Amino acid sequence: MSTAAAPVRQLDAQTVGELRQAAEKILAEFGTSATSPALLARVAEKAASLSQTLRAHCRPVDTEDGLYILRGLEVDDDAIGTTPSSWATAGDSGAVHDITLLLLSTVMGNPIAWEGQQNGRFVHNIVPAAGHETEQTGASSAVLLSPHTEDAFHPGRAHLLMLGCMRNPDNIATTAASIRKTRLSDEDIDLLTRPVLPILPDDAYEEAQGYADEAPPAVPALFAAEDGMTLRFDPAYTPLDEADEAYRGAYGRLADELARVSVAVSLDPGDVLIVDNDLVVHGRVPFRARYDGTDRWLKRASVRVPGRRTRPEAETGEHGYGQSALEAHAS
Repeated sequence: MSTAAAPVRQLDAQTVGELRQAAEKILAEFGTSATSPALLARVAEKAASLSQTLRAHCRPVDTEDGLYILRGLEVDDDAIGTTPSSWATAGDSGAVHDITLLLLSTVMGNPIAWEGQQNGRFVHNIVPAAGHETEQTGASSAVLLSPHTEDAFHPGRAHLLMLGCMRNPDNIATTAASIRKTRLSDEDIDLLTRPVLPILPDDAYEEAQGYADEAPPAVPALFAAEDGMTLRFDPAYTPLDEADEAYRGAYGRLADELARVSVAVSLDPGDVLIVDNDLVVHGRVPFRARYDGTDRWLKRASVRVPGRRTRPEAETGEHGYGQSALEAHAS
């Protein structure tokens, strides 16, 4: 795995101040970052008035890396308090940073949330949780979080994933690998662009895992979009033993190529990693959680980009295992 630096977009002090003041005004008005129609409406109003300088930094991913770091935001380590023991106990911890991510998400597209995940909040707290060390979810710590497309099981998954760093004293890396940097044979691409296997809901979606109204839909792992190859990949929740040997071989070579081009990105407090969820699979290296209030703490936001055409048309007919995304700003 490479430790090559990710592309960085550095915010100047004036732009940082503009964004911070907008977030602080919203927090002062509502006293919380918990989702409400009124708060989301105010976020949209404030986002519409943000400067062109900030908008330029929030432009789409424009390199084959499929990601970039937005750098320059400030995190006061004392003011944010201790790292929550789980997302369920986080409440309004770091609330001004929740609103900051909502503003950034709104500049980039339309923030989304899930009814069945973290109480429908639009910004999630990603922290290690005792008892979940070996799961393939953001609450794990002791295992490698396998490279995956965020919410790969669902046709309404985000186009962009945002990870804002609150605390990372142990320099724990997020892993990322872009399909645009891989080398695959024409034969493997032909196999992997066919809808052969489903992607099942992950452990963060218990209700979806019990969905039995319709059979899981087979989906392609790769898709040739107008501007290049995209992917939908989550090996931990893909029943590969149901495929034939040729498909399993092609899938394994895709996994090997993604491992070959994978990079390790260690975020500092204030960094916001923007990942194109159609180009890049992400994960996390294992670490030993202390559960003493000083562990790694990220904020996560998901964004759809209206009108984007990077996925097969057939996805519109999928049932999504009964799950529906909540849109911050309805069209």
